[in-house]
Amino acid sequence: MKKTISRYLFDLWYNDHYTGAALMPFGFLFSDFVKFRRWLYKIGYYKNEALPVPVIIVGNITVGGTGKTPLCIYLANLLQSEGYRVGIISRGYGGEASVQMVLPNSKVAEVGDEALLIAKQTNCPMAVGANRVEAGKFLLKHAPCDVIVADDGLQHYALKRDIEIAVIDGKLRFGNSICLPAGPLREPIERLNTVDFVIVNGERTTDTLWHEWEMQLIGDTAINLLTGENKTLAEFKNIDCHAIAGIGNPERFFKQLEKAGISQRLDYSFPDHHVFIAKEITFKNQPVFMTEKDAVKCKPFATENHWFVPVVAQLSTEFNTQFLTLLKTKPFKRAL
Repeated sequence: MKKTISRYLFDLWYNDHYTGAALMPFGFLFSDFVKFRRWLYKIGYYKNEALPVPVIIVGNITVGGTGKTPLCIYLANLLQSEGYRVGIISRGYGGEASVQMVLPNSKVAEVGDEALLIAKQTNCPMAVGANRVEAGKFLLKHAPCDVIVADDGLQHYALKRDIEIAVIDGKLRFGNSICLPAGPLREPIERLNTVDFVIVNGERTTDTLWHEWEMQLIGDTAINLLTGENKTLAEFKNIDCHAIAGIGNPERFFKQLEKAGISQRLDYSFPDHHVFIAKEITFKNQPVFMTEKDAVKCKPFATENHWFVPVVAQLSTEFNTQFLTLLKTKPFKRAL
């Protein structure tokens, strides 16, 4: 298969340190720009606005998927178990520019794949829109909420926040540690010193200036897109099959299947948020595995050969306690 642009960038940021080093001056310029932009918000040149309920930002400092979506689902369900009325806001990748609620019959083209998945898994009221402040206001107008979880938006400083959570890929981490376009960083690494929690999707490290909380994504069951039948992944061992992934880090999904013993397969990577068509996921009566995020888009033309593998985030009870305690004892909008 031909390399996609995203694959070229991945190789540049995580494997080709020579080219990345050559582009380093551009990375320095981008780093200075984002620092200056944040400073302008800090001094009030750019206005930021607070919502009347606590806002929890779940984001990252790198381009691509790190595990924000399962963490948002985890936090929303945790908060609901504590009696909070939770609302969720998101940009709604690939959706329309106008602010709107995510409804059971919403279409991917209108609200985005991640938004549909989050709303489905949490049953929380959710609004999407490029402007997070307007999305938050719209959500509060249409649903009573005690707290808002913002999917992504760590760099969206127009919205004041009470708690910031940054998610890191435990294996990829920061690549060559350079800002865009020479590297994968949206903000310099030292930004992690200012957030409330750093969550590592996978194995954490103690060799940092910040404390890292470990998050594991657990999933060993496949669900048929057409029939809803459940099977363990172990039941597909030694069967020729295929796997597709249109997520930020497809290799994470492929390795999940490998770990489950599904080794006789062909893998197909697509760009994050890829809009699938039927022929891209159709193979001669052989099982095809995909993520739940991709299943949201593939369901309209799925057959009995298509299966998705849902994952559930797991974090320690110690994290739960510290997170809930911070939410209860920090009744103010943080300074930048």
